[in-house]
Amino acid sequence: MMDDSTFDNYRQAGEIAAKILREGAAGIRAGASYLEVVESIESRVTGAGAGLAFPLNLSLNEDAAHDTASTGDDRIFSHGDVVKLDLGVHIDGYIADTATTVDLGSHANLVEASFQALEHAIAAVRPGVTAGEIGAAIQYEIESRGYRPVSNLTGHGLDRYVIHRPPTIPNIGIAGGVKIEEGMVFAIEPFASTGSGRVSEKSRKEIYQQISTKPVRTPSGRSVMERIRDRHGLPFARRWVPDKKADIALSGLVRTGHLHVYPVLADIPGSLVSQHEHTLVVTENGCVVTTR
Repeated sequence: MMDDSTFDNYRQAGEIAAKILREGAAGIRAGASYLEVVESIESRVTGAGAGLAFPLNLSLNEDAAHDTASTGDDRIFSHGDVVKLDLGVHIDGYIADTATTVDLGSHANLVEASFQALEHAIAAVRPGVTAGEIGAAIQYEIESRGYRPVSNLTGHGLDRYVIHRPPTIPNIGIAGGVKIEEGMVFAIEPFASTGSGRVSEKSRKEIYQQISTKPVRTPSGRSVMERIRDRHGLPFARRWVPDKKADIALSGLVRTGHLHVYPVLADIPGSLVSQHEHTLVVTENGCVVTTR
């Protein structure tokens, strides 16, 4: 069972994340700088006395996940963009993961599809329910509005300094799946798409994560690993490692199995994807949503 101190950390992280997500979303408008928005939101997290559980994900249009600003990023938001804002905050390693979609065009129905899918999924959560039943609720709400759920993206369990662990919460109905239990902590994140309903990897790679503590041979590799030591294995952004040889070092560390890289994930070109996400703690009779 979860003790009071752990629950308080999850709740505090959620309150900070919810507030900053709302404030950050309000700053996304046509003509605004992508890099400035990312840096502003990330600095608000540290300014609130919390840590970033992962680099701010800011994904546009058909891109569903894993994009963030690069060093010197010159992109600006445009009229018509569908912007996914995915924020992770932690207090002493206890994580709140939450997301919303900002519509800079006329895509209100698409945004509503992922929002309602999340609300109905949360309403279904209680001990004894299966992950497959939660996925079915998501799928119904999205498909009933004429869109496709992204079937190869899922919600995920959370733990101290761990951003992805069981249970997996699908965005489509499946037979069975993990049975939900009291005390579980996980994020539900429906994605609704006008495209194929499946994402694939793009060449753009800005987010990395340490997955091994074995010795590193190269000086540049050791320098990178030293810079990310205080991440405790949580993901980090390429722009957080300003070393001149960082690109070569990062590629080498991925090749040797020290780091995992997260390519941008996108549906088919020209499609649009919306996302909403909350973190919740399962209780005896339902759940507490920490990121409202």
